Amino acid sequence: MAIRTRFAPSPTGYLHIGGVRTALFNWLLTKRHGGQFILRIDDTDSERNRAEALQPILDGFRWLGINWDEGPEINGPYAPYYQSQRNQNYIDAAMKLLEAGHAYPDYMTKEELEAERAAAIAAKQAYVHRGPHRNTPAAECVRLYKEKPTTLRFKVPLDRLSVVEDLICGHCEQQTNLLGDPVILRADGRALYNFASAVDDMALKITHIVRAREHLANTYVQVLFFEALGAEMPKFGHVPVVNEPKSKKKLSKRDMAKFVTPDIRKKLNAIGYTDEQIETRNDLNPATVAFYKEMGYLPEGIVNYLGRLGWSLDDKAEFIPIDQMIANFGLERVNDSPASFDPDKLYWLCGEYMKLKPIDEKVEGSIPFLQRAQLIGENVDATTREKIKQIVIACGDRIKLYSDILQFGGPILTAEISYDPKAVEKRLKKAGAAELLTAFAEKMKTLDPFDAPTLDKLLHDVATEKGVKAADLVHPLRVATTGTEVGFSLFDTLALLGKEVCLQRIEKALKL
Repeated sequence: MAIRTRFAPSPTGYLHIGGVRTALFNWLLTKRHGGQFILRIDDTDSERNRAEALQPILDGFRWLGINWDEGPEINGPYAPYYQSQRNQNYIDAAMKLLEAGHAYPDYMTKEELEAERAAAIAAKQAYVHRGPHRNTPAAECVRLYKEKPTTLRFKVPLDRLSVVEDLICGHCEQQTNLLGDPVILRADGRALYNFASAVDDMALKITHIVRAREHLANTYVQVLFFEALGAEMPKFGHVPVVNEPKSKKKLSKRDMAKFVTPDIRKKLNAIGYTDEQIETRNDLNPATVAFYKEMGYLPEGIVNYLGRLGWSLDDKAEFIPIDQMIANFGLERVNDSPASFDPDKLYWLCGEYMKLKPIDEKVEGSIPFLQRAQLIGENVDATTREKIKQIVIACGDRIKLYSDILQFGGPILTAEISYDPKAVEKRLKKAGAAELLTAFAEKMKTLDPFDAPTLDKLLHDVATEKGVKAADLVHPLRVATTGTEVGFSLFDTLALLGKEVCLQRIEKALKL
């Protein structure tokens, strides 16, 4: 039988980066063995699920290249792939358990259950619920339930172990006496997640269930569901959690917001987002895939990084193209310890992939960011495109994300220069800076040709004439013409700006 894996997100918000890592492990395992990867939407929680949250999940997977063989917008032989449309399957499975004596109706009220729990806590005992009809004969349970439908509970078999031979964690076991009898159907006939998930895994013939470590507690009960329903047991692999950068705390949307650095915020502001939106929108949070798309990360870099996050090809390889990753992926090399998310390593790895992009492709990827920052118009003419191309070429390997073009191209393409106050204090107001800028500008007026080599020679000539180091002129000249201390070659920058713009900006800088 071919391997069949699945990823089953709930449409409650944007695609979480930790969830994508789990989905990717499923996808890689499936691709290596020529199986099918199924995307199933676990939307049984009607109180939290939002229909509009599904599309960003699908879009996120497609952007990353993690395509599914069966699921939403594709369908397949086991459709539908939405739990909200499969409830009759869960009812049928629950009735099978009821009739076989593996389930029972529980008429206890919420207040009675809360009192029972409180009594266990007061007695300093673990709370394990067993309903009054647990030992009622199956036929009588069926009669009671049909006469008065109510909550259905699974009858956990006692005095034994629930065992999971996990492909990542190894041998795992749980004493069943410590497991409460779980609700499988609510009083209104809707299935609970744990039961619905197991029934779907049976129906969709899932052979390998690879999911987050936090689901291991659920697995002990689901193993019992599989046994009671006489289904073939799938193989399980529970992936350790992804922690925040340099922390033992699980990566969460709430806490990852603090990793929006001033540079990131500046880019987001430039492309039209307010500080309030940056603070509140999930798609601008570094814990979600949407953030990385918005910032211009390369999807292949993200896939490489997430694939390497907790899995290793060997003891040193970091740059692992997708074909190589597929050919070598296996759960036996997934680390049993939590992995720490490292934004710096992700940024570096995306830069390694950016190095492989042709110049014209870098230009195309940069244009939308320049347009959103209103540095260029919607219609990009040949002259503007060529100027962007020259900026990209001058940047070299400095562009690691498409949004990096804002930092390096912004000062050149902007019509109105703005000056970094710290750079002004440090460079322009330094003793002698104004005199050097004035001398350079005067000689630059008659410079011909106005290109990088000629500008380089001019600067060194002026520095020699004034008896200073070249750097004493380079730094104030860069700030005067770009407003910042950061950028690519100063002489390429001046040439791209053109003589007239350079003179205007130096004149403006001298007034500071």
